[in-house]
Amino acid sequence: MTTATVEALSPATATRIKPIAHWHDRLSQLLLLGMCLALVVFLLAPLAMILVKSVQDRDGAFVGLQQFRDYFDTPALRQSIVHTLSIAGAVTAITVPLAFSFAYALTRSCMPFKSTLRLVALTPILAPSLLPAISFIQWFGTQGVLKWTLGGASVYGPTGIIISSVYAAFPHALMIVLTALLLADGRLYEAAESLGTPTLRRFFTITLPGAKYGLISAAMVVFSYTVSEFGIPKVIGGNFNVLALDIFKQVIGQQNFNKGAVVSLVLLVPVLVAFVIDSTMQGRLQAQFSSRAVPFAPKPKPAFDVAMLGFCVTVCTLLLAVLGMAIYTSFIKLWPYDKSFSMRHYTFGLVDGGVISAFFNSLEMAFFTALVGTVLIFGGAYLLEKTRGMSALRALIRLLAAIPMGVPGMVLGLGYIFFFNHPDNPLNVLYHGMAILVISTIIHYYTSSHLTAVTALKALDNEFEAVSASLKVPFYKTFFRVTIPVCLPAILDIGRYLFVNAMTTISAVVFLYSPDTKLASLAILNLDDAGEIGAAAAMATLIVAASTTVCVIYAVVTRFLLVRTQAWRRPVTV
Repeated sequence: MTTATVEALSPATATRIKPIAHWHDRLSQLLLLGMCLALVVFLLAPLAMILVKSVQDRDGAFVGLQQFRDYFDTPALRQSIVHTLSIAGAVTAITVPLAFSFAYALTRSCMPFKSTLRLVALTPILAPSLLPAISFIQWFGTQGVLKWTLGGASVYGPTGIIISSVYAAFPHALMIVLTALLLADGRLYEAAESLGTPTLRRFFTITLPGAKYGLISAAMVVFSYTVSEFGIPKVIGGNFNVLALDIFKQVIGQQNFNKGAVVSLVLLVPVLVAFVIDSTMQGRLQAQFSSRAVPFAPKPKPAFDVAMLGFCVTVCTLLLAVLGMAIYTSFIKLWPYDKSFSMRHYTFGLVDGGVISAFFNSLEMAFFTALVGTVLIFGGAYLLEKTRGMSALRALIRLLAAIPMGVPGMVLGLGYIFFFNHPDNPLNVLYHGMAILVISTIIHYYTSSHLTAVTALKALDNEFEAVSASLKVPFYKTFFRVTIPVCLPAILDIGRYLFVNAMTTISAVVFLYSPDTKLASLAILNLDDAGEIGAAAAMATLIVAASTTVCVIYAVVTRFLLVRTQAWRRPVTV
């Protein structure tokens, strides 16, 4: 029916027809409303329940700030705040300069094997945070190979937490700093060189100012990661208490959920402060982008290149030594008395012990997290960026989508207990099932995946949707025929990111699993508590193997699909 035909009809008839002509807009708005509702139910409501529980006693009576007063009146609990902040500060002070030096070597030198060294530097992402703690126990523990290097000091406590956290946080800082250095404008270096500016002066006047926002962002990410980390201090922390451990002890050890809620809110404060600072820095960084910038191309300097190569090889050797020790431990009979090769920890420790089911549970959860999470996150980002109407709702969704990055996993998991385990909640059926593990993991890693999707969608011209709307083509047809093929690299990257993090996560799910849904990362924790460090190392090795396999498959599939769907990106010779 043409526009002229519609205008010729009576007003009542025209009113009835107009909504039908734009039914797909109503559908997109309905889906957007559903997205907002899902974020409120699975993110905002659990966090609100933590706030409610913190002002109640065990019987549910309102006590105001009494729980907080009791907390701060307990010296041991107050000390956990000091411990947490001091550990996070030390890890940040070590990790960020280390990551910057490595990224500087990759971007400012002409050393060989850059791709290989970068790949090795990112391998800690594939391992659960418990792996470095187990490895450092084998290296520096009471029966460790290098225990003599500590001069009688113990690795159990702050020393072990710091070195393990540096290993786990290093690749996260490296990716951020590397991106910041790659954005440097080569014209500034050319001008400085033509003016005869000394190398050291160029470093302090061009390199550092250009990377300062990336450095601050990396520092905030490392700080937040260390503050909210639970697995490392649980395994190698000894009697050194931190906030994340206090939450676990209050909830699991003492069944004091209200005090656990108070500790959760205390833990939330430094993470939120770091998140706000990081968000501010990211906004200022975007304002520095220039369309006229040219990439920096380093020139060969033999002495400098050799020095940078030596530094990177040393760092990569240390990283591989940590991973290699865990793998080695999983293949010997009994550390340190019988170091002969054996599959005992895999067969007797995992298979015969019935623990191997946890590994398959993790594979199942990671698969559904990657599949469902990618569909929901990318689909939600498309609705947010490429459809029309409901501006106020879109602003609310953008705010909700940014919150998960500032919420530690343990806080989110505790909130899920309070909200979904409530008998009056109709969603109580999700509790202790695989579904709640998948949902909590998606929400936990929602922000990073959402930002990846939004970045890809913003690079896509809005004219596609404008033309589709003018031709009355439903938005979902444009989505499947144009958006998905163009944004396929980002979609695959989101899926890989969610899978790997689902395999290694522990803090968000430590409160939510049941005997039938125990995960591999949690099995490592239980095996270590039982003294089965060989079996724990074997399970950690399986997680690394699974994550590595998925990354290899991702690389192969990506290469194949990009050849078929991204041919338009390749330059054409005329």
